[in-house]
Parts: sequence; structure tokens; C-alpha cells
Amino acid sequence: MKVDPQCSYCLLSRVHYESKLSTNDEVLIDKIMKECILILNNTYAPGVPAALVSTSMHRKAYEMLDDEDPYRDMKEVCNITAEKVFPIARSMVYDGNPSDSELFRRAVLAAVIGNFFDFGVMGLEVPINVFDETFRKHFIRGLDIDDTPRMTEMLENVVYIADNCGEILLDTLVFDVIKKLGGHVTLVVRGKPILTDVTMKDVKELGIDAKVDKVLTTGCGSIGVDMEQAPQELIDAFKSASLIISKGMANYETLTEHEIGPIAYLLKAKCKPVARHIGVDLEHSVARLFE
Repeated sequence: MKVDPQCSYCLLSRVHYESKLSTNDEVLIDKIMKECILILNNTYAPGVPAALVSTSMHRKAYEMLDDEDPYRDMKEVCNITAEKVFPIARSMVYDGNPSDSELFRRAVLAAVIGNFFDFGVMGLEVPINVFDETFRKHFIRGLDIDDTPRMTEMLENVVYIADNCGEILLDTLVFDVIKKLGGHVTLVVRGKPILTDVTMKDVKELGIDAKVDKVLTTGCGSIGVDMEQAPQELIDAFKSASLIISKGMANYETLTEHEIGPIAYLLKAKCKPVARHIGVDLEHSVARLFE
């Protein structure tokens, strides 16, 4: 996916936000903003991949902050808060006696709803009934694009590219169902911290590594998956996968730049450029398969 004019002010807003997470030094924040505006001026152009611009700006901010992981506290909040909604999600996925395809559809839907929740913003102070009501509303609404019936026949050897902390707990419902249906799951996480994205350290602390067959990394801390920096082991895993599942918008932005597949994109369209690129309305729930 190429950069969109709306990405410019969104990225600058995000750089300011992460700077405030890390420091109260307004002079330093001013310097970071000026430097990132220069990077935006030097990298932004029609036809340039969106992740090239965003990764360059975030990495410069982290460097100037001298902070490898400005979101570390927020990631912890995301995970703790997601733990509250997990029992609700699990009960709705496994309610009754669903068929294999329906069980997989429900698990995917729960994971996509997890992509919609901004656990860090909602915070620990939000009563559990708010999560309950919100989750149930989106669960009843279902998927706006639903290719899960075709995916159900392709679960023998799945490579699942994770997105953020918090929602990774709901992703485990998909892992569980794939394993129940006899499939193999290779989980892919970021090689270094970037935004609230899941890293190897995060999955080990949460015990999620025990829920899959293997965990690989993207090899770096870039937005999404930078195929030029991806380890050979990850490239090989993509080539041998019966299905690649890509979670979230950042992975969508980067992987749509490459000819890989079959690949399924699971996400909530939370920004207009991504929604336009997919061909859906804002906030639509997407489980789209490309073969």
C-alpha cells in the first residue's frame, strides 16, 4: 500500500504522542518534531510505500528519545486489560456446538474485534461490562467481508503474523481452533519494539509461545513486515505455508507490496486510506483471502 496524503498528519501526531510517553522535555520534543518533519519532507512522495515513511519517522523519534520502547507501559496496560475481555470472547466463540467452519469464523471474528479495541486508551479503569457490551455488539454484527469458509480448508500449515499487544490474547483463540482442527501454527512477531506491536519478549512473558508450534520474528523493528530485512527462516516459512494470516493494518500496508500467498488479511479498517485501499467502509470488519 502506498502512502496517502492523510498519512502525513497522522504520522506527525503519532510521533508527538510517543514522544510524550517517553519524556516531559518540551525542548527535546520540539527537536524531534522538526527532525521528523524533515524526514517526512524527504520521504513522502506519491507512489512511495507507506511503511517506508512511517518506519523512518518512528525510528528517528526513538533514536532521539534514546528509548528503545516508549510504549512499554502502554503495552502492559493493553495486555492486562485484554485479559478482562478474554473470558467473554472465549465463551462466545465456543458457545453451543458449532461446526468446524463456524468455530473458525467465530475465532477470526473475535480476533478482528480485538484489532478494533484500543486497550491502552480504554484503560484499566473501564468497567468490564463496557468491554462485554462492546464485544457482544461487534460479535453480533459479524464480519463485513467473510472469506473464512475458504480459509477453513487451508489450515494445515499456517503462518500467523501478529499485530499489537492486548489483541494478541484474542488471537490465541484462532491458534486454539487451528490446532483443534489439526493444523500447525507458526507465529510471527516483531524483531524489535515498534509502537505497541508484539515482540518475542512479549509472547514469552504471556506464555503464548506455548500455544503455537513455532515463533519467528520479522528480524527488525520496522512497521509491518520489511521483506528486505526478513530472516531467511521467515521467507522459507512464507513459501511453505498453506495459508499466511496477516493481522492488522500495518501488516496489510507492507505485505500488499509483495506477491506472496495465499494470504488472509484480518483487520478493522480504522483509517480512511486503508479502508479505501481494501474497498470497504471505515470500521468494517475484514477477513479477506487472496489466493
